[in-house]
Amino acid sequence: MRTMGWIIPVAALAAGLLAAASAAQPSAVRGARGEAPAEPVIVELFTAQGCTGCPEANARVEAVADEPGVIALTYAVDYWDYLGWPDTFARPEFAQRQRDYRRPLHLRDVSTPQVVIDGRRQVVGGQADALQAAIDEEAARRVFPPEIEFRDTGDSVGVGSGRSPDGGAEVVAVFYTPGSQTVEIASGDNRGRVVRHVNVVRSVRVLGDWGGRSVLYPLPLADAGQAVAVLVQAKADRRILNGAVLPQR
Repeated sequence: MRTMGWIIPVAALAAGLLAAASAAQPSAVRGARGEAPAEPVIVELFTAQGCTGCPEANARVEAVADEPGVIALTYAVDYWDYLGWPDTFARPEFAQRQRDYRRPLHLRDVSTPQVVIDGRRQVVGGQADALQAAIDEEAARRVFPPEIEFRDTGDSVGVGSGRSPDGGAEVVAVFYTPGSQTVEIASGDNRGRVVRHVNVVRSVRVLGDWGGRSVLYPLPLADAGQAVAVLVQAKADRRILNGAVLPQR
């Protein structure tokens, strides 16, 4: 990932793909525990404040969020609200994003807590060993994804050329609050507990389609205190081809 004045020509993009891909990491996590992999690993946690098993999964995802090359995102779902505690971060579209993974992951239904890695596999409950193994295996994958670059002004993002998946792909901007937050639960099954979350997603915007050619997309400005991750995601099987975080200024 790099900031840019404009998207680079296709020929230059192809020549610099390997070097540029190594920079497609959230700047806050590089160098913490060694060199980051060539492509970042996207870890998406689907959780709920009213779910008794979710705080442990939250903690496990928080533990890997600072690994080099990991982009961790927490989506709060709303279908646990009926137990007596309306989740303070939940939005219906986050639950829909989780449901969109059901068919590609060959699941009968969705459940929480659930961790989806690169849109390719899941770890139910975020078991520590299984989660780390999945991250390591995805980090070792070499798929030569389309490069993601941010314009210097931060109001546009370019996605370079590459092989488009069957059915095409879409470019998604995920706005989130970086770092950890705590919420004291006053009712429901987790009443009296203080629940921690990391990188809580606030909104998701589809910027447009990507079909294999270099494209520049307008990027909405993040609200104060928020960061934005841009994902290139297959429409059909929901694989995440690449991701990058806009450096905060």
